[in-house]
Amino acid sequence: MSFILKKSFFLPLSIFALLHLQSCYKAPEMTLEEIEEYRRLNQNSLVERTVSRPYKGQPYVDGRVGGVWNSTIGGDPKSFNHLIAERDAETNSVLSPLLDALVDYDYIKREWVPRAASFSIRTDEEKGTLDLFYTLRDDLYWSFYGSGEKVKVTSDDVVFWYDEIYGDERMESSAYNSRFMDMPDGSVGEITIEKIDDSTFAFHFPRIVAEPILATNMTFGPAFVYKKAKDEGGPDAVKNLDSVSVDPRTLPSMGPYFISEYTPGQRLVYERNPDYWEKDRNGESRAYPEKKVLRILGDENTKLLLFGRGELEYYSPTPEQLEDVVSKADNNFDFYGNRLGKKAGYTVFNSEGGLSAPFWTFNQNPKNKDKPFYRWFCMKGFRQAMSCLLNRDRIISQTYRGLAEPKYSFFPESNAYFDDSVQLKYKPGMAEELLSECGFKRGADGFLYDGDGVKVEFDLTIVSTSSIYSDIAQIITDSLKKAGITVNVRQTDFQRLVEQMTKTYDWQSMMIGLSGGSTFPTQGSNVWLSAGNLHMWNPLQEKPATDWEARVDYLYNEASCIVEHEKAFPLWKEYQEIILEQCPLVYLVRSRSFFALQNRWSMDNVYFDNMYGANTEHVYLCE
Repeated sequence: MSFILKKSFFLPLSIFALLHLQSCYKAPEMTLEEIEEYRRLNQNSLVERTVSRPYKGQPYVDGRVGGVWNSTIGGDPKSFNHLIAERDAETNSVLSPLLDALVDYDYIKREWVPRAASFSIRTDEEKGTLDLFYTLRDDLYWSFYGSGEKVKVTSDDVVFWYDEIYGDERMESSAYNSRFMDMPDGSVGEITIEKIDDSTFAFHFPRIVAEPILATNMTFGPAFVYKKAKDEGGPDAVKNLDSVSVDPRTLPSMGPYFISEYTPGQRLVYERNPDYWEKDRNGESRAYPEKKVLRILGDENTKLLLFGRGELEYYSPTPEQLEDVVSKADNNFDFYGNRLGKKAGYTVFNSEGGLSAPFWTFNQNPKNKDKPFYRWFCMKGFRQAMSCLLNRDRIISQTYRGLAEPKYSFFPESNAYFDDSVQLKYKPGMAEELLSECGFKRGADGFLYDGDGVKVEFDLTIVSTSSIYSDIAQIITDSLKKAGITVNVRQTDFQRLVEQMTKTYDWQSMMIGLSGGSTFPTQGSNVWLSAGNLHMWNPLQEKPATDWEARVDYLYNEASCIVEHEKAFPLWKEYQEIILEQCPLVYLVRSRSFFALQNRWSMDNVYFDNMYGANTEHVYLCE
């Protein structure tokens, strides 16, 4: 989807199931030498014929209002409810243009900058506490489509959302656990919120932490809508609020757009919000297109056809489409981003390998303790062996046409605590020894058996809409078959997959990913801490199930409370080492991304990189 608001950081991470590129291409296996040559030639050929234009902090130019931005979304939203949006990608995408975050993070300057609110921090060294004050802008409104009605955004909106939505366990928000902190004496402290006045509110931390803004930055819904529902009907009334049957024109917006139309299975239409606060020097909202139309369309070939006819503004080509898309481009820039002049057609941009990567994880939930796979997956050596058997080179050459690289680290390079010396050690060639140490043996029939004589066979669940995941799953199946292991691929829809991971726990192994990369080490408390609701291999633990998880919890909580980089570094290094050593999940590869944009749009405010993605939030039509 093309709506790119400023990035909103909050500690929880969310799951995604579909990466930038999809593929249904099946290539024959290649030797390592052939793979390396294929990768080299493809990278040189395709990358050099596209445009490198990363964002480097350039000021945005003033644009002009007008035009219709045509794009797509993969499926219908499940709701127009901001709470439901936490767990549904389509709902989140649909509602994001109606919201704004408190602050934003400038990757270039490595500092937080105000958006809906400014901020200040006060620490009490004697008490060891911290207070973070936010002050909302004076020109923030909940506006309504087609009328002059507007309601001031106040501290009540944020306080209600933090306490009554995020803070009510019955709401099942992924942000719930992020309110709590382990204290030095072993007790549990809570990050609380206090209304100071209509525009100012404060978060009170029971400990001094390194990144208090990261822990509190948030988007939020209108309290006057959600509070009424909760007061009258409790949590269920909140969850059932604003179903897709409501008229979307009744939804209040504090963001750059309103939803003016929704036709199920066909399209959504957005129109500019004249009350949106972010203006250029001419007093115009920086959301320049008058309308944005999203067709509900999941088929990649149809998207490409529409893009080729000029009916979509942008397209992210799949690996097998990339050569064709690049060969037909009329780039407005050379590879280095130097302007070549106005042309018809479209321009193709490239970015470096993504900050995040899909991974393969194994269910260690004791609910399945009577199943053979539970015993296997709880063995560190077995998980390590799975990493060894994973044929990343084949994934790179076959699925990504050489335009990817293995993912062996935990933090991305942009993380201040990234350490290049901390790498996954369990690579090809070690699997047989690791499995033998765990009591597994090959039988005369060629299959692998555990110490109790049980044949090693388990499921791999993937989302049904991703041909990339289907391709990778086949590679995993082929690789493990050579070791005598049978893998059964189970395809399911995304919502069922989320339900399996967060409620029923009736899965065995799974391939999925997390949105974004951990630019901050404290991103993802709901994933890496044992009590987290997305601690996917064994979530919501009352106390750590293993010694290594207890150590990870300790390192996370201690390091997050150390402001000095030099003192925190060794703790974050050990944290990375433990997770890579234990292999609760096995990262696959991170791929390059490509993005094609119609040349009828001015490229002055358009950038593409692996930090901001496709930065088109200030795009406008050429004259």
